[in-house]
Amino acid sequence: MNLETSFAEEVIGILEDAQDVGINHVVFPLVPSISELKPQHLAFFDTMGAALKYLESKAPYYLPRGPGMQPEIWYRHTDQLINELKQVNRLTKQETMNRNNWENIQDEMKQLRFSPQTIEEVRQKMEKGITEFTAHDQIKGSKGLVDVTAHFRQSGQSDNYYLNKFDVALNTGKALEEGHKYFVISPNEQQPGKNISKSFINVSEAISFFKEQKGDSKLAVGKDAGHATELAAMKSGKVDYVEKSFERTFRTPAQTQTFFVERGRGFTVEQAANLIQGRSVYRDDLLNLAGNPYAAWVKLDFDSPKDRYQNYTTNQYHVPSYGFTTKEALEKFNIKEMNDTVKAEKLMKSIENGNRPLVTTVKDGQDIQLFIEASPRYRQLNFFQENGKPEKREQFLKEPLLDQKIGINKGQGKEQEQGMTV
Repeated sequence: MNLETSFAEEVIGILEDAQDVGINHVVFPLVPSISELKPQHLAFFDTMGAALKYLESKAPYYLPRGPGMQPEIWYRHTDQLINELKQVNRLTKQETMNRNNWENIQDEMKQLRFSPQTIEEVRQKMEKGITEFTAHDQIKGSKGLVDVTAHFRQSGQSDNYYLNKFDVALNTGKALEEGHKYFVISPNEQQPGKNISKSFINVSEAISFFKEQKGDSKLAVGKDAGHATELAAMKSGKVDYVEKSFERTFRTPAQTQTFFVERGRGFTVEQAANLIQGRSVYRDDLLNLAGNPYAAWVKLDFDSPKDRYQNYTTNQYHVPSYGFTTKEALEKFNIKEMNDTVKAEKLMKSIENGNRPLVTTVKDGQDIQLFIEASPRYRQLNFFQENGKPEKREQFLKEPLLDQKIGINKGQGKEQEQGMTV
């Protein structure tokens, strides 16, 4: 079994993450079935029995290299695989890698569309030599505020840091003012008259930490703990006050999802923020188990239970087999931006990233601006007014629907079937 791989440290990081949540059984294919072991090739299981059952079902798809040889798919306990990877790939600390590592991390974060402020936060924490840390970003969405938390870990075998995943949380909170933070403030039992405070950028994390307190505590927001405005308070571990304008944010659980990335490849922060708001995102670089790329629209399935890792599963609409493409969908409608090549390309890219771009169309003979988004499941586009109210898409088609024309020709006064509307 050849475990030499240029992705050794990333794979070890994923295995260590699995250990942290008590998942200790892993199945994976190896060459010649794949070129080298990568994080996406790992399949994790709670029990050895489940792992071996999965291995047995997949073995026919990974043929052995010769008579009497085992199929090229394997089972390992996570501890064993971590040790084997370390030995085979000879991972050692190299001080000279620090600068290159920062450049790589910076490039990865730019590819994933993190803000310059978040990238600078990461640089400062790497310079301090913190072995494991998080960095935060925020995106204002049409359905609330999306908090982003990126997770960084330093390899146990070298000085290199790795970004393997980031979390998004959709909540109803407002964006923090410049220089402000959330604070959870509690009395210092060791020093009467003084307080202990912990600061947060992410409102979901602040609320969660506040609710875990057992004694007297308060949740506040401001530039520092000493001059922060109280948002919620508890006595003896029970919440007894929530500021009225903050109540919806406090009472409504955030929708969350974890996105795994590999060397800057994966869903961008922008795409992840749109997915958690219920929109669809197009990717042409998705990989199947064999490492072959394919294209599909992806949407989180909010109607099904979360998986054992507390993530929503996804629905995928493959391109071109499913029958929905961005350009063809846009060209059905009177959208003025499609008459300009540069604007059209920009519009299509924005829609494929899951955004709701503003377009110009015609209604009742007048130019109007509406937001649009992709609805690949129904092979359609959805139209919205600037206040979020939906518009019937049929009125913006270049060619009226056939049943509309038939109704007009027959002089029918009753409303005709319009097809699917938003």
